[in-house]
Amino acid sequence: MILAIADVLSAADVAEVHADLAAATFVDGKATAGWSAKLVKANLQAADGPELERVRTLVEARLAEHAVFALATRPKTILGPIFSRYEPGHAYGTHVDDALMGGVRTDVSFTLFLSAPESYDGGELVIESAAGEDAFKLGPGSVLTYPSTTLHRVAPVTRGRRLAAVGWVRSYIRDPAHRELLFELETARRRLFEREGKTADGDLLAKCAANLQRMWCED
Repeated sequence: MILAIADVLSAADVAEVHADLAAATFVDGKATAGWSAKLVKANLQAADGPELERVRTLVEARLAEHAVFALATRPKTILGPIFSRYEPGHAYGTHVDDALMGGVRTDVSFTLFLSAPESYDGGELVIESAAGEDAFKLGPGSVLTYPSTTLHRVAPVTRGRRLAAVGWVRSYIRDPAHRELLFELETARRRLFEREGKTADGDLLAKCAANLQRMWCED
């Protein structure tokens, strides 16, 4: 499931992230790429330091408290995020994310967009599927989640500067189809509750959702 989630970071959060990243040191992004991805990766990444620690803590907190992100990814572990900067001429060619990072399986990848779409040209996140390609360029503070199994790329930036953070989730629900079914079931259950309050039908849906989690969960 590919899901765009708006306003995970507020405007104030985004401003704080930009201020900290302006003080951070950026290095060649190839340093964190695998042997194959190194051939197609051209960007800059923020190096570890006090500024990066503050911004990483902020982003992790906002992701952890966001209900839709939690329902979509069912996170057991959140890895990263890594903060990247793309300037004119930078791009990240077609690649698949590593299956293991630091000994942790990656199930869901996410990109947090930090730059206004009109402030740069190019830089779309392009995700491949059997149906073709989908390109995404979201507003600052918005997150796109997508299966880590997909081939994807960042289109070349031709003007301006693209700031983004990427990370990964080790999910309690390993199968992407199961995650999508649970997300849709829980969304429908909550909408029913908001409309009608606690009902017998809602209780039955809650039972189904809980028992499906028991069947599919890896704790």
